[in-house]
Amino acid sequence: MPDAARRLKSLAEQLLGAPLPVRIRAWDGSEAGPPGAPTLVVRNRRALRRLMWKPGELGLARAWVAGDLDVEGDLYAALDRLAGFIWQREEDARTLRESLRDPEFRSAARSLIGLAAPFLPPSPPQEEMRRRGTLHLHTKGSDRQAISHHYDVGNDFYELVLGPSMVYSCAYWESEDSTLENAQRDKLELISRKLDLKPGMRLLDVGCGWGSMAIHAAREHGVTVVGVTLSQEQAAYGRKRIAEEGLTDRIEIRVQDYRDVRDGPYDAISSIGMAEHVGAERYLEYAHDLHALLKPGGRLLNHQIARRPQADESSYTVDDFIDAYVFPGGELAPVGSTVGLLERAGFEVRDVEAIREHYALTLRRWVANLEAHWKEGQRLTSPGRARIWRLYMAASALAFEHNHIGVNQVLAVKTSEVGASGMPLRARDWN
Repeated sequence: MPDAARRLKSLAEQLLGAPLPVRIRAWDGSEAGPPGAPTLVVRNRRALRRLMWKPGELGLARAWVAGDLDVEGDLYAALDRLAGFIWQREEDARTLRESLRDPEFRSAARSLIGLAAPFLPPSPPQEEMRRRGTLHLHTKGSDRQAISHHYDVGNDFYELVLGPSMVYSCAYWESEDSTLENAQRDKLELISRKLDLKPGMRLLDVGCGWGSMAIHAAREHGVTVVGVTLSQEQAAYGRKRIAEEGLTDRIEIRVQDYRDVRDGPYDAISSIGMAEHVGAERYLEYAHDLHALLKPGGRLLNHQIARRPQADESSYTVDDFIDAYVFPGGELAPVGSTVGLLERAGFEVRDVEAIREHYALTLRRWVANLEAHWKEGQRLTSPGRARIWRLYMAASALAFEHNHIGVNQVLAVKTSEVGASGMPLRARDWN
């Protein structure tokens, strides 16, 4: 009689020291676990081998991307229930090391190894970033490699997920009933107002994506724009959109590292969802570079995801799944650290707006877009890549909802030598 699911449930609970909060369906068709709960589908023994060779998040990620693991039912509910077991940190690692001394724990581990036989290490899925040892040094070459891994996966795929706005950052919602397109338009307009864009001004859009901010600023506010990206596919798509809008005389899209921009000064700079790629070691350099590119009185709008601060910042490690499959070399910092570094570079920080709930709403819409066109999404990129995007966007939505991460718009000014900021006496006149 098939019993792999019952054995898996029992072994998992012994190893984890807690009841398994989801139902399990194993490769032999057997099921075990709480009725009505989301079902974790273990399609084959290879899923177990991935977990045994890479315990924790990376092993689970590899099994998910390869299709060895799946979820039936509400993906958000499944991730919510499994969150405590998936995202293990140093304290969990210490607990595991202590458990290895327990005879019952070692017996359960041996049984799991037997169930996973033959116990050979499976190759990582092809979608995993192949390490070259320099990603977290954030050289120009490694940043170009990381950006290409994330963004050069097909513009058609991003159109399917993001919708017509082609904006890959947190939207700004008037209400949960708003459309994604309206919310993204409102975000671009909010940024334009914070930067106080006016006809004749020059805007530098750092990490310009597919050109949405550049088009909005030029069309709605009469500015000239230089947008820089490291993605060849983004640049080609953005240039095509700009030509269709008749704005080629007002917008230039360059494939260029922000560190190589030399044609300042600019009246304003927007950096929307780009600074997460800069890295802690390079962040002060990034802030100095943008400060140098602005005119006195010029404004910077830095729109950036942030993590919660830790008691011991020296022990912070990047997320294994995100680093291997989504944003290689990406790093999140607490908003206080970001503000401090901008100020050290000479900026005067004038406003910080936290909008994390808005990102949760945005991500849920992107997931819904992908799920509604699932077969097409797999065709446009790969089944593994589509699975990566679905998992990371759903998990990120929950992370924003539970305040594990946030997103902030930081408005900073290059104050003139005489102390003039050009800011209105009453803040937030852009609302």
